[in-house]
Amino acid sequence: MSRPEDTLPPDLFYNDAESRKYTTSSRILSIQAEMTHRALSLLCLTSPSLILDVGCGSGLSGSILSSVAPSEGGPHIWVGMDISASMLDIALQRDVEGDLLLSDIGQGVPFRAGTFDAAISISAVQWLCNAESSDMSPQGRLARFFGGLYASLRRGGRAVCQFYPKNELQKSMVSAAAIKAGFGAGLLEDDAGTKNTKVYLVLTVGGGELKGGIEAVVDGMEGVDVMKRGKREGKRGEERKGSKGWILEKKAKMERRGKVVKHDSKYSGRKRRVQF
Repeated sequence: MSRPEDTLPPDLFYNDAESRKYTTSSRILSIQAEMTHRALSLLCLTSPSLILDVGCGSGLSGSILSSVAPSEGGPHIWVGMDISASMLDIALQRDVEGDLLLSDIGQGVPFRAGTFDAAISISAVQWLCNAESSDMSPQGRLARFFGGLYASLRRGGRAVCQFYPKNELQKSMVSAAAIKAGFGAGLLEDDAGTKNTKVYLVLTVGGGELKGGIEAVVDGMEGVDVMKRGKREGKRGEERKGSKGWILEKKAKMERRGKVVKHDSKYSGRKRRVQF
């Protein structure tokens, strides 16, 4: 059975008929509620918060956010964004409490920096792993999404993205894009090794009230793989590309391979002045 994201782009796949079928299926309602509650537990919110629902669809997760009891830190205020006009139309018919935005998350998250306390995404991120045209790439769409999401969250904010990766390559690609954007990231799998496996990407933004980053969020959880945080650093002692030491080292390596190289001089690796 083919995956929905392999057949059509989401704005075409979720037409009026498919959107209504998704929203009225008792099986999907049960699974969506389970994953939303799981995402909320990973966010660890202790007070009413402003939450971004990425790929909100017809507002199924949003309705749960609005109904969180005060004793559990709610109710929350939420804003939903989705690329499917049909899904958002059903959300309006359902009279959901959140604000709705028709937008492609692969083009970024169009909100002012530091707007949201937290974000959730249920079964949406895997759609970014497919290139819909020759001038788009999954890496570019993921970079724009996670870069915009990182900026839209306040310092100390958190996000949980549940998604269905097709394979390990997609899982690594999504995680790498989040880390490159600046997030601390951890991967959690529920029902691992079964056909019902659900992957949660737990993300943190440094600063604010967050203590210990992603490690503090997932402390004590079993089966969590914490990814390396921040930008990749060069190896200790490694020369910067283009520096004099790097050039001399490269020339020596080529000489050992029997290549003909120019003799070293005081001009080797020297920066040229800009001339007009």
